[in-house]
Amino acid sequence: MAPVPGAKSLSTTQRIAWLRLLRSDNVGPATFRQLLNRFGSAEAALDALPDLVRRSGRPARITTQTQAEDEIAGLSRFGARLVASTDPDYPPLLQFIAAAPPLLTLAGGDSLDWQRTVGVVGARNASSAGTKMTRLLATDLGAKGYTIVSGLARGIDAAAHQASLASGTIAVLAGGFDQIYPSENIPLAHDILDHGGALLTEMPLGWEPRARDFPRRNRLVSGLSLGIVVVEAAKRSGSLITARLALEQDRDVFAVPGSPLDPRAEGGNALIQQGAHLITSADDIIDVLGAADPSRSALFDRDWLPDPTPDLTPPSDDDKSRLLGALSATPVEVDELIRQSGLSASAMQMLLLELDLAGQIEWSSGQLVALKYS
Repeated sequence: MAPVPGAKSLSTTQRIAWLRLLRSDNVGPATFRQLLNRFGSAEAALDALPDLVRRSGRPARITTQTQAEDEIAGLSRFGARLVASTDPDYPPLLQFIAAAPPLLTLAGGDSLDWQRTVGVVGARNASSAGTKMTRLLATDLGAKGYTIVSGLARGIDAAAHQASLASGTIAVLAGGFDQIYPSENIPLAHDILDHGGALLTEMPLGWEPRARDFPRRNRLVSGLSLGIVVVEAAKRSGSLITARLALEQDRDVFAVPGSPLDPRAEGGNALIQQGAHLITSADDIIDVLGAADPSRSALFDRDWLPDPTPDLTPPSDDDKSRLLGALSATPVEVDELIRQSGLSASAMQMLLLELDLAGQIEWSSGQLVALKYS
């Protein structure tokens, strides 16, 4: 893997602190970055976290040093390692997506080209024609030097991985390394590693994937890719979620047309109607991706960054009431919340951290925030 320019590896102490912070309750990628921005380091954020959790009004678990060390030791038994966003071997295309994972678990992939990547996704109950088309596309793309990315699911995903074993493939998992889903694809996961490919996840060891974890996985499939190819997809499917996420990440979306009589073609045909590139061969994809440049950072929103020298005075209950009054179920920009509420950027950051740790808000695309309703 080519190193990320200017990247600097974490020390062992820093890596453990990052892992402890990220594995604590209600600390996702966006909250993790806000904590680091607020307190300057994971170590300082961990020191402040107990008080933040108390102020949030809801009990929350903070990962211990022993738990973090145990996870790192457990990963080594699977031949996997933790990769931080500051490490030289962090996947470079992920640097340009909102709320990129601060830490990934990665096995293999040392000789892959992580810069020339194409995601291939589609129906789990793929047709024989869809499977054949997937294999043709993956084989031809691999022959032209592209690495294939997919989600190790049944059907189209599995066909894409199998066809690109020799040329290079990356499988993104929805659960932990010891919870590969579906279990029938465990041998395929081993084949990927044996052929020099990679397995990747942001979830901890022992994490059994739930329905809500698959969209999280899908954002990594698209984020790792210059473009996403949808071979077969029903009208409401995870593949269409991946395509939507790819568009949010300013990646190209391609779709293979299918028969209007086949429900598995409805999603792909709809994408084409909405402007996705219609493809019939790998050359159609390569022609478009020849001009792709994921480093056009002006096209990607950065996570909201508050005043770099914040006022550490805790906000008042009145401040919290003003913010809650400005929030709703409709996602809104943080800057707009500051204008509406009259709160300072520093007070806004602290209050959003408290609400996030209490599980009361959710972030969209790392930039928009809304109240969470159960």
